[in-house]
Amino acid sequence: MAKAKKKKPARAKKKLAAPFVIPAPKAPSLPVAGEKARFPVRRIYCVGRNYAEHSREMGHDPTRELPFFFTKDSHSLVASGGVFPYPSMSQDVHHEIELVAAVGRGGSDIPMEKALRHIFGYAVGLDMTRRDLQGEAKKTGRPWEVGKAFAHAALCSKIRPATKSGHPVKGLVWLKINGEMRQKGDLSEMIWNVPEIVMHLSRLFPLSAGDLIFTGTPSGVGPVKKGDVLEGGVEGIATLKVRVG
Repeated sequence: MAKAKKKKPARAKKKLAAPFVIPAPKAPSLPVAGEKARFPVRRIYCVGRNYAEHSREMGHDPTRELPFFFTKDSHSLVASGGVFPYPSMSQDVHHEIELVAAVGRGGSDIPMEKALRHIFGYAVGLDMTRRDLQGEAKKTGRPWEVGKAFAHAALCSKIRPATKSGHPVKGLVWLKINGEMRQKGDLSEMIWNVPEIVMHLSRLFPLSAGDLIFTGTPSGVGPVKKGDVLEGGVEGIATLKVRVG
């Protein structure tokens, strides 16, 4: 009679070490028009006072000085169709509708004539601002983060690839609140255009694929309140719609 084969003891599975000591946050991303794959967002840069009329309404001289920049947290993104929760510690939250340039190829000291090679596409954004807190920071010479970089402060539409939209130099930029027009301008009115913005920004920071650049807002900025429906767009690029919660 044949002897039964002894079963070999099962090998204990080696437990892999966790890559992080705490759960890693999910990488922020935005949908891309006509694509299933999404655009991963790395950093958000914003250009301040890039339309002459907006500069005037904020009490500044719109002379063509060097552009200046501030940042928002990429985890503050809210996609079109979502809800913008009215933030704490503020009684005066403003809307700022903008063209957004999405960087697809990084670089430093990018020449203006080569800048558009680094742009993957464009979107429509709302730079939400706690204006009262920003005003207090300005008076005391402090950074703007409390007014600009709070949670959910960067609203953005789908990204339209430049292969489909081209690189816009003119076109209507608009925002309606509850169906009433509040902001209306044209991309041709920007003090600094996209190639110039990329050139100056890349001298200050090394740009990377996944960066977003909010390019500034036309005049007509103003307050929002809970329950408002904000709908805006940039001609030939996209529209954006969110509700203030």
